[in-house]
Amino acid sequence: MSRPNLYTLVDAAIFILNEIAAHPDFLTLEYYPDLTIGDAQTALSCLKQELEDNQKLDVVP
Repeated sequence: MSRPNLYTLVDAAIFILNEIAAHPDFLTLEYYPDLTIGDAQTALSCLKQELEDNQKLDVVP
């Protein structure tokens, strides 16, 4: 069984975090961790940008 593409996994993780952040059950929690969902979203956005930048470098002749 082959592993999914890293870019696909990052997109899925971003989607899942967005769903969690907007979920009514999550919104009602009094949960204040040191690292937030926003921190994780930022980290994944940076990772996605890095993947996109590397892909562009691979295409340049």
